Amino acid sequence: MRIGITCYPSHGGSGVVATELGKLMSERGHQVHFISYDIPFRLGSFHHNIHYHEVEANRYAVLRVPPYDLALANRMAQVAKMHHLDLIHVHYAVPHALCAYLAKQMVGKSLKVVTTLHGTDITVLGEDPSLKDIICFGINHSDAVTAVSESLVRQTKELFCVDQGLDKIYNFVDQRVYKPKDVSDIRCEYATNEEKLLLHISNFRAVKRPLDVIRIFEQVQKHVPSRLILVGEGPEWPRAVQLAKDLGLESKISFLGKQDEVARLISLADLLLLPSSKESFGLVALEAMACGVPTVGSRAGGLPEVVIDGETGFLSEVGDVSHMAKNAIRLLTDSELYHRCSENGLIRAKEVFCAEKIADQYEALYQRVIET
Repeated sequence: MRIGITCYPSHGGSGVVATELGKLMSERGHQVHFISYDIPFRLGSFHHNIHYHEVEANRYAVLRVPPYDLALANRMAQVAKMHHLDLIHVHYAVPHALCAYLAKQMVGKSLKVVTTLHGTDITVLGEDPSLKDIICFGINHSDAVTAVSESLVRQTKELFCVDQGLDKIYNFVDQRVYKPKDVSDIRCEYATNEEKLLLHISNFRAVKRPLDVIRIFEQVQKHVPSRLILVGEGPEWPRAVQLAKDLGLESKISFLGKQDEVARLISLADLLLLPSSKESFGLVALEAMACGVPTVGSRAGGLPEVVIDGETGFLSEVGDVSHMAKNAIRLLTDSELYHRCSENGLIRAKEVFCAEKIADQYEALYQRVIET
């Protein structure tokens, strides 16, 4: 197959999944063409069967902002014609599904459009009345639509008049990369042998509740010698730094900013904290499970489909910092419970979210769409 992929090339989960899926498809012999304004950060070095096509939006004096959406649609059509693409798989309904629809009108019905919904396009943008109709249009004019969790499927159907069926295809983890690693050579840089390491990775938006992370850690470190690593940047980052100072915890917290490769960082940790108020899937929780690291988080969105409460980690109601802290302390002080959750997580990551199994599902979906 000849597959086009459009995603945001930034550090978000949708870009990670789109890029890793493209790499898997290229390994299976398919031609993959990424179409975006920048190279996806997970694409890395040269990959056989993978091509990148940059989108440039020209600036015109009459327009206040460059017309990126139109430039993207035009580039999609150019690449589709030049490389005879069978389909374009877009991640996010807005603007990518709309751009792919325009490209299809320019190329012809032989070009198919697959749209994957990742969460923000539904749970945040979908609540904006000014965007609701156009999101609905993009979904209904795709040849197939997938969502990354059953929770997101339900939310999409509740918010929009969806004419077609939605395929639930979970996110996945490449266990060649995400697996328990020996990181004893660098762990001493962040904690002593007597201390536990807690970890949080996000884009530091309000929905990720990074301030709750610090408040959870404040309670945990009073009972368990521990330190905290925070990975990522975003609008809540300055407030997180200030809260750490206000609580006198700055010496126990490492702010590492954005990191491209997080597999080794996850293996450093004893526990992942993910207290989000919205989480369509919770990819970082899956990555942690694959590394044998349990998650303490919230019962938000699709996260309970990833983390099984009491078996691979513990979940609490959004905002219940005290309950999350108690669960973290319980895990960190009960070695038998910790080992059981760690082992259960490794098994679940392999059996449910294996990259090859999910790639099989997408490959079958692509074939179905092309044949219709």
